[in-house]
Amino acid sequence: MDKSEILTVVKEKIADKIHKLETLIEETRASNNDTKSSMGDKYETGREMLQQEINNLQVQLNEVLKQQNFLNTILPKSCEKTEKGAVVTTEKGLFFISVSLGEIIVEGRKIICISPESPLAKAMNEKKEGELFSLNTISQKIMEIR
Repeated sequence: MDKSEILTVVKEKIADKIHKLETLIEETRASNNDTKSSMGDKYETGREMLQQEINNLQVQLNEVLKQQNFLNTILPKSCEKTEKGAVVTTEKGLFFISVSLGEIIVEGRKIICISPESPLAKAMNEKKEGELFSLNTISQKIMEIR
């Protein structure tokens, strides 16, 4: 399994999230502009709720844009230790230390994308192949790092 392929899948998922959030923001803004009423306070309350929804979506979009920028700093080079951009195989699974995206499937294999700030990534930080790490009293052995 090629690391550049994993990186491409993750970047596509992030780009898709960005597109969906931008579309949602546009649709919500459009419905905010379409809201017309002679009901006074009810009209203002509805507009305020839509504006809050737009603000929440904008916060989510900004977070995903940060993830996209972070991904652009990851090079598809092999790693000697667990660090940003490493693909780590343990007894319990396959992890890509990049952004918090959850589970993806590449070449039929399940890969968990985790942030370098996650407790799991911190527990295995700077470890090398063959070393053990522990999280929540569960020990795991690093089988391979790419």
